[in-house]
Amino acid sequence: MTSEQQRVVVIGGGLAGLRLAARLGAGTGTSGMGTGGTGTSAGTQVTVLGEESHVPYNRVLLAEVLAGRYAPEVTALPDPGPVLRRGVRAVRVDRADRTVHCDDGSTERYDTLVLATGSNAVLPPLRGLFEPQGRELPDGVHAFRTMDDCLALSAAVAVRPGVRAVVIGGGLLGVSAARALAERGAQVVLAQQGERLMERQLDAEASALLHAHLTALGIEIHTQCRVRGLTTTRGPAGGRRVSGAEFADGYRLDAEVVVLACGVRPRTGLALAAGLDVRTGIVVDDRLRTSDPRVHAIGDCAEHAGRVYGLAGPALDQADALAQQLSGATAPGYTGTRALTRLTLTTPAAGSATASTTTTGTTTARTATGTLDLAAFGETTALPGDDVVRLADATRRTYRKVVVRGDRLVGGVLLGELSTVGALARSWQDAETLTDLFHLLTDDGGS
Repeated sequence: MTSEQQRVVVIGGGLAGLRLAARLGAGTGTSGMGTGGTGTSAGTQVTVLGEESHVPYNRVLLAEVLAGRYAPEVTALPDPGPVLRRGVRAVRVDRADRTVHCDDGSTERYDTLVLATGSNAVLPPLRGLFEPQGRELPDGVHAFRTMDDCLALSAAVAVRPGVRAVVIGGGLLGVSAARALAERGAQVVLAQQGERLMERQLDAEASALLHAHLTALGIEIHTQCRVRGLTTTRGPAGGRRVSGAEFADGYRLDAEVVVLACGVRPRTGLALAAGLDVRTGIVVDDRLRTSDPRVHAIGDCAEHAGRVYGLAGPALDQADALAQQLSGATAPGYTGTRALTRLTLTTPAAGSATASTTTTGTTTARTATGTLDLAAFGETTALPGDDVVRLADATRRTYRKVVVRGDRLVGGVLLGELSTVGALARSWQDAETLTDLFHLLTDDGGS
């Protein structure tokens, strides 16, 4: 390493961290590669510390792995080469010495440190989830966040057909998990504390249609239903196994598998211990700097302008913006992302299945009783003074709704027919002045 090279250490081997390393030229084949877990470009030496031992993967595809449509290796991200130290966890950041201490006893010195630590699954405060002074989940209880979670859950439902599974959480993650488990032959009960499914993305009408479609697949759905605790039994070796879920109204449901799909929380422990400014996430400015200008944060753990995105699209945008800055290029800085989600589920009878999180503006679901396409973007609930336009066709089971504020499209929901979603999403994303909304809502407008 020459004296002019800066040492960049990235904590986190997920999508954001690896995107940053690739953009800085590490492991791309366009520059020399160092040894011992580093990649070098002309002015930068990069080391990525990845806690998981798996080959890096796209976690957006985990529901496809759980459903049995994809093998785990299909989800692999491009090989980052020796830039990535797999199975190494950063345990402490010494900002004064500019050193990262790892769980294997090694240290990494940095000129620039990037926290891309991602997020953890939220574990709700359920009675019986943990024993006093313990942090071990009972056998049969699974989060749904990592590849290990996915493989363990897949093994649990493969024991025999008809395993009773309770999914706690009716957001995008919970709906995806419930759908995948149903495809694997499990008897699925979905418990949602809120009034409707996917209430962050969908309005009441679209959510009701989704509810009906999932019910037709055999998924038993309970909304406005709080799970207050789990019941467990003791095995011969003294370990605990889940046996049921208890609801707030006193009803108890037998369960062999429980999935915790209650959202995610930014991983901020390292930043807190290092004395950085942390609110919901690690606070960063438009240059993605934390309260220490030598330390940056990107991805699920970062909070920019009061917002934590928790989506792949903004994480990639942040990685690209930071790479420009660290490469010395003139860059305007990161000003935010119009955060959007996209999910496509296709049944075995229909062929293939894909899922992705993007910045193109949609959440899409396809299910087994025919095809259900569902998309949502922006603000789907109107404010006072907004205009709302709806087109519905009960025969074709299609539903389209857009919310207009002044002369701008601010959000929309489409179900059953997505031919216009591209045009609508572009108009929303670019904040275009609307001239012919009906044209955008019709099939011709999406061509």
